[in-house]
Amino acid sequence: MKFGKVDHPEHIDFTIPSDHPDTPVVLSKTKTGAETKIYVGCAKWNRQDLKNFYPRGTKDELEYYSSQFNCIELNATFYRIFPAEQYEKWRDKTPEGFKFFPKMTNEVSHLRRMNDKVYEIADRYLEVTSLLGDKLGTIFLQMHNNFGPKNWDRVVRFVEYWPKEFPLAMEFRHTDWFNDDKVAQELYHLLEENNISNVLVDTAGRRDLMHMRLTTNEAFIRYVGANHKSDYPRLDDWIERLNSWKSIGLEHIHFFVHQNLELESPLLSAYFIEQLNAKMNCNLHIPKTTLPAQKGLFD
Repeated sequence: MKFGKVDHPEHIDFTIPSDHPDTPVVLSKTKTGAETKIYVGCAKWNRQDLKNFYPRGTKDELEYYSSQFNCIELNATFYRIFPAEQYEKWRDKTPEGFKFFPKMTNEVSHLRRMNDKVYEIADRYLEVTSLLGDKLGTIFLQMHNNFGPKNWDRVVRFVEYWPKEFPLAMEFRHTDWFNDDKVAQELYHLLEENNISNVLVDTAGRRDLMHMRLTTNEAFIRYVGANHKSDYPRLDDWIERLNSWKSIGLEHIHFFVHQNLELESPLLSAYFIEQLNAKMNCNLHIPKTTLPAQKGLFD
């Protein structure tokens, strides 16, 4: 993921901001006492991007990937709506408990920009995506960088139209959604009232997207490593924050690891899972990698 890429990540302050004041309110209000469910994965499963991950002779990449991770951020569905049988194949070749978190087609977010033509497209997308069955996690909708608050009415109509049986997370990238407090509060309230999660993006060049405002009992986090030694301590900081949220009621953690250049995402993910297990006393499978995850990897 090149979004937010900078030439000199060593100059970036990666400190995680303090929580938005309403985040603990949301978590305490929505907690049910259920055990926290944690899903950690990469954005892709193809061999070309996931270096040092697939053993020699691996014949089916998704089958092997799903034996190591419990989820995938499914970006392929952003570029096209696949035939129904493709979703069924993905569902059937992955193990019980595995989850797909598919991105909404760009016909809705980028090409039609959430205009009146998108509803038929969204229905068609959901018709086939629903074939993932109990392996369907939260769908996420990522808006174009230049989709700003002037499109507020479109957002309201879409949010109110969205069928509530499908969990949805939304990612807004235009900075005006966050640098105007009135606009931000209206957006957060709309998402919260409709039980839609507010995506957090941790990337070097867009620290404004670290709004730290949860709108549901789900932390949907897209972490973008900078191919730099700072990637590991940044993950350590996220573990501390997630553990803090868990202590006040967070019940769903969905954490997806990217890099500006997808070279070592499985290593970062394996490190993150190992440290998460230790901190939160959970028992997530630690993916096997051909190189050890270590903080000095980029030295």
